[in-house]
Amino acid sequence: MKTKSFLFLLAFVLGSFLGHAREKYVIVIHGGAGVMSKERMSEEQRIEYKAKLNEALLLGEDMLKNGAAATDVVVKVINILEDSPLFNAGKGAVFTHDGVNELDASIMEGKTLNAGAVAGVRDIKNPISAARAVMDKSEHVMLSGIGASEFAKQQGLEIVPNKYFYTESRYQSLQQLLKQEREREKKDNMGTVGCVVLDTEGNLCAGTSTGGMTNKKYGRIGDAPIIGAGTYANNLTCAVSCTGHGEYYIRLGFARDISAMMEYKGLSVDEACREEINKLSAMDGTGGVIAVDAEGNIALEFNTSGMFRGYITASGKKDIAIFKDDN
Repeated sequence: MKTKSFLFLLAFVLGSFLGHAREKYVIVIHGGAGVMSKERMSEEQRIEYKAKLNEALLLGEDMLKNGAAATDVVVKVINILEDSPLFNAGKGAVFTHDGVNELDASIMEGKTLNAGAVAGVRDIKNPISAARAVMDKSEHVMLSGIGASEFAKQQGLEIVPNKYFYTESRYQSLQQLLKQEREREKKDNMGTVGCVVLDTEGNLCAGTSTGGMTNKKYGRIGDAPIIGAGTYANNLTCAVSCTGHGEYYIRLGFARDISAMMEYKGLSVDEACREEINKLSAMDGTGGVIAVDAEGNIALEFNTSGMFRGYITASGKKDIAIFKDDN
């Protein structure tokens, strides 16, 4: 009897300690990494970007405080960013070589390893919501193009004409590239959005949404909708969302590799993200990554001059930043 009482007391103490050691909830977001210049970005633009990032974070924080599941938070937070013309996702998606907008998104749950993605869609207002529907309501992981749109319609998601995604600044970026006969411009890697969450139940989720790369051709698809490249989550390790030149992220299996280094090499989430960014740099790839581990530790790594980013934790830590030397 005494032994049982002791074991119960020990379990209670350990449980209490671990509960205090782990953040009750964490939300981390990004709005893309790329070539940014303080000289070229006005104070008004900085305020506008930070205000939208803050809006998304506060929504997520409110949901988490009220016990929302990580998956619900990821979708709603990314919806905020998709609906803003500031980012290369949803409303602000960049243009393909043919002058249309094609969008990609993916989401993954750490508890079940269930995942969903859509790629090359032209009329789904919020691709992350469609990715979630694929995960929850189909036996598939990724749907693309017309088929993905038909599935989204059947699920009651909002369908919009392609012109909804038009923004003048993105259109002019395409015209500039076409005029100069270049395939891409590094600054246009910037703008992909993502969110990673640890909820109050200890579950992780990651999501990513993007318009891809300006002037992309031939139905090009990047890393954002590919599970293990641009998005990954596993309750044993971490949740990861990436932004940057997708071809390199696909080759590296970037997001899954971070989880694998934590699982097999025993690296911290910060160490694993930094090592993966170093691999990216060695290949002359550019971009960034956000991640949160099962204990609520955060990583925000990038090899560009800036990455729109922010986080909030249950313990009151909060930050929103743009440039590398912020903070």
